[in-house]
Amino acid sequence: MKARRLGTTDIEISPIGLGCMQFSGTRNVARLMIRPIEEETATAVVRAALDGGITWFDTAEMYGAGNSEEVLAAALKECGVAPGQVAVATKWAPLGRTAASITRTIGDRLAHLGGYPVDLHQIHMPTGSLSGLPAQLRAMAALARAGRIRAVGVSNFSARQMVLAHRVLAAEGVALAANQVRISLLRRDIERDGVLETARRLGVTLIAYSPLDGGLLTGRYHDDPELTRNAPVMRRFFGRRDLSTRGLARTAPLIDAMRRIAAGHGVTVGQVALNWVITRYGDTVVAIPGASKPRQAAEAAGAMGFTLTAAEAGELDELSR
Repeated sequence: MKARRLGTTDIEISPIGLGCMQFSGTRNVARLMIRPIEEETATAVVRAALDGGITWFDTAEMYGAGNSEEVLAAALKECGVAPGQVAVATKWAPLGRTAASITRTIGDRLAHLGGYPVDLHQIHMPTGSLSGLPAQLRAMAALARAGRIRAVGVSNFSARQMVLAHRVLAAEGVALAANQVRISLLRRDIERDGVLETARRLGVTLIAYSPLDGGLLTGRYHDDPELTRNAPVMRRFFGRRDLSTRGLARTAPLIDAMRRIAAGHGVTVGQVALNWVITRYGDTVVAIPGASKPRQAAEAAGAMGFTLTAAEAGELDELSR
């Protein structure tokens, strides 16, 4: 599957990237959402991603107060990847801070990344800052103009907020490159809330986080419902409806169809779910599944290696509505 442009920038990325929240360590809130992994495992995960053709990695300041960035950088170095050979995306956390901290903390981001440039810097969420969105966006634009970052993105922005971001950045001579939002077979809000239409109109890439819905779309919870008891705390809390007996029964027809389609292509259920996300919306949507094991990273990369038939895509479309 060919590389895609990030928004209207000259940055090219693979349709599948690697989400790096798992690299956060254990002393932060991310542990409530994912299973953190050791550095040695993280290196093996990154190597498997690279070997499978993944060319970009998404991390964030909030992921262990820079720990994820450091672990990613160490893994890339261990794998012999020179700065500039892959793209790195990170995020600024707005909670309780002013826009001025965007400028103050970019040095921290670059230090944690150990020589790897920030190809995409994103405002992690549209709320929580002591400054308005325009001030935050202008601070990001200033970093881009100064060459300290290559592109500006946002995360969890609505269609209206995307329009605002695009307008403010354009006035500063900078493009809005991306908006990171939740998209999966079971999370298709972008088709109804204007985000997809707005992204296409503005030339913005949508980055799908949680494209496997916390593992639900791998079928593992349907195979063994007892696994729901061991899911991370936040996954159990926010996903309690999906992980309930009734919720699993509701999505079982979709999973059964995915199993049949996966068998026909010689791939896994999770790969079918990822392939659907990166093909359903054309070049507008890319995805960043996480991986806590090398085989999961290899599996994610492998989702770029086959094509669903129109009939298969249509069946999944219908069952996931």
